[in-house]
Amino acid sequence: MTAKYPSIRRRVQASSLTLSLLLALGATPALAAETAAENAEGSAIATAAAGTVDAADQADDVSRGDIIIVTARRRQETAQEVPVAISVIRGDSIEATGNFNVVKLQQLAPTLQVYTSNPRNTSVNIRGLGVPFGLTSDGFEQGVGIYVDDVYNSRVAAATFDFLDVDQVEVLRGPQGSLYGKNTTAGAINITTNQPTFDFEGRAEVSVGNLNYRQAKAAISGPLSETIAARIAIAATSRRGTLYNVVSDRWINEQDNLGLRGQLLFKPNDDLSITLAGDYSRQDPECCGTAFVRVGRTQRAITRQYDALVAAYNAANPTQPYAVPSRNVYDRLTDIDASLNAGNKIGGVSARVKWDVGPGTFTSITAWRFWDWKPENDRDFTGLSIVSKSQNPSQQDQYSQEFRYNYEGDSVDFVVGLFGFKQRIDTQGTEQQGPDASRWSLTNAAQINANILNGLTARNIQYLKSTSAALFGQVSWKVTDALTIQPGARINYDKKSGYYQRRVFTGAGVEISCPSTDAVTAAQCGVYTPQLSAPSASDWNFSYDLNVNYKLASDVLAYATYAKSFKTVGINQNGLPTDAAGIPIAAAGTVKPESVNHYEIGLKTQFWDRRATFNLTAFRTDIKNFQVTVTNGQFGVLRGYLANAGKVRSQGIEADFKIVASDRFTAYANGAYTDAKYKKFVDAPCPPELAGGSIPNCDISGQRLPGVSKWAFSYGAEANAPVSLLAKDGQLYFGVDGNYRSHWNSNASPSIYTDVKGYALTNFRLGFRSDGLDVFGWVRNAFDVKYIELLQVAPGNVGLIAGTPGDERTWGGTVKFSF
Repeated sequence: MTAKYPSIRRRVQASSLTLSLLLALGATPALAAETAAENAEGSAIATAAAGTVDAADQADDVSRGDIIIVTARRRQETAQEVPVAISVIRGDSIEATGNFNVVKLQQLAPTLQVYTSNPRNTSVNIRGLGVPFGLTSDGFEQGVGIYVDDVYNSRVAAATFDFLDVDQVEVLRGPQGSLYGKNTTAGAINITTNQPTFDFEGRAEVSVGNLNYRQAKAAISGPLSETIAARIAIAATSRRGTLYNVVSDRWINEQDNLGLRGQLLFKPNDDLSITLAGDYSRQDPECCGTAFVRVGRTQRAITRQYDALVAAYNAANPTQPYAVPSRNVYDRLTDIDASLNAGNKIGGVSARVKWDVGPGTFTSITAWRFWDWKPENDRDFTGLSIVSKSQNPSQQDQYSQEFRYNYEGDSVDFVVGLFGFKQRIDTQGTEQQGPDASRWSLTNAAQINANILNGLTARNIQYLKSTSAALFGQVSWKVTDALTIQPGARINYDKKSGYYQRRVFTGAGVEISCPSTDAVTAAQCGVYTPQLSAPSASDWNFSYDLNVNYKLASDVLAYATYAKSFKTVGINQNGLPTDAAGIPIAAAGTVKPESVNHYEIGLKTQFWDRRATFNLTAFRTDIKNFQVTVTNGQFGVLRGYLANAGKVRSQGIEADFKIVASDRFTAYANGAYTDAKYKKFVDAPCPPELAGGSIPNCDISGQRLPGVSKWAFSYGAEANAPVSLLAKDGQLYFGVDGNYRSHWNSNASPSIYTDVKGYALTNFRLGFRSDGLDVFGWVRNAFDVKYIELLQVAPGNVGLIAGTPGDERTWGGTVKFSF
């Protein structure tokens, strides 16, 4: 393709989906081949219409079939030409492998880590960085931005919903401050949905499986007039729970999801398009509970540890002694006695305007989103009524506006944008102690009166107001045909203000005040302390990045990146830590911004007539004032608050390989080595094995960051053969995909009791596909590997470790129709 016709070249590339890169991160190989062939034909049609492209150049592009279009840098480019570490996962691959939300997506992207104890307490990290591990606070920003059709989703809870009519997902690794509206220090997940079409089309998909698994998806798109097109999609998922609660005689941790999305496209001419979109999703499962895993010895007196406390309870209740239903977590039994709920609603509307103005494109994205969260939890993780109620429902509204202008010239391209964001979150919390609370309290309440904590209730109201604005941009200067220099910059302003009030009432409904000289009240204050705080903070930040990339050959791209980034100032929104006298420490109301220095080098290569691709990336990220969540392990004094760790470092190597041996066999393999550590954290909370000792805080400098496996791999392959079935010509195919993660720690301060063993999962599928039809059976976790998704230290510092076992072997079948 000659440089003489850059716009035509882009159109040909945009219509030529690559076969090999479709497989880069798990695309269904045979489907990729079919898609590549269809789009090669579309590319040829576009070329013929243009009438100006050299036939030999066009034939070369189509025969090698090596193009997948991404919008990672806010313009259409081929993935192999983007000098950024990026994983591209097609919608077909997501469906074929059963990874239907971001939580499951980590099975295809080794450097992505997603951990969740419920939709609110979900952390999405890339290379071990993003959000603090542990309880979520509204007072800090996400380090990994989640975008759906250019709209920023401020809450990670959005990630727990089913993907709805998704075209592809791009996982960008490293800081993304000069191209994206909201600044993110660890990366971005850019989700693109299928758009309205002026050709009538539709699809439907039904899956059934064991555990009463049911999933249905449908989408239809077409013209309403010559200038208006519409698309509507729906998805519903249900599944029986994975833990059996012997108290309620029910399976819990189930799935009950429903999602709707509608889009309306107005395209009066080739230069202007306006897309209006609305979506609504809800979850209403009985979730999210844990099961007993183990007991670890702490530094507390032996009488204040789990086994001794249970023995003392049984001695006092000989007719109704307590014992967990099983000490083997893989028996999938639990006995939690408090109400469970994970009611979750999220949705919004957006308007996207794209207008070709002269040599560039102006884009406007206006959006409003909401999130309603109605949780009920068993916070003591046991069948005893220690915490009888734990509920913190919240409601969020967010508004965002982004203006962006993209210019593409012969030697200079640039993107410049303006972003505004406003958010309000209101929370109403209730936590109540039960009749067994006094015995388990760390305040010696039982020695005073065995019932003084029964019914003790803390009620809190709080809100957060957050406003941010940014001017950002990036220039791409083509110094030569091979060398490109890309500087970028961002000016950012953030303001946060919060309010938190907690009032405490006895079981008789009498409000208490703290501190108190009365022994009974003092014991109650040791569990719930009234508090009033109104932290606020604002900050300006300037960040920048520089990327230099060089084409060593036509199919070999080398690049190097440096980024000076930040995570904005945070506030402690869930209450403040107190001093020895019980007075809130006002200075802890704000959390310093993170200061990030990021270095990366990479190599993107294609060979064997572009039938094989190998990409290699090495990175290092140094962070000063790393924002972390710390807890004191008690039930009610303070669940957790934000603080700063001195220094953190994440470094590693990532590799992606895929090969298209023929139209009948394709394969891919991706791997990552990640070394993420606290370089300096001298006043961290102690792990449970040191809880209750003489040292209130611990130096965990040199320890690995939680949630990060040093080694992670994913792989897949598919073979197919032409067959005729029921008078239909098509392909019989067999596919395998899997992933491996080495051990990682599930506590903010790494503990010997919360080390999660490494595991490898393998999935198989066998099916038949032809024009408009795909029927296949699948088995996930085919070898029924026993593994843990998350371990949690139970509040109270008594040594109890609870957790969530990963899915057992599941199997089922899927039927897909399209026209």
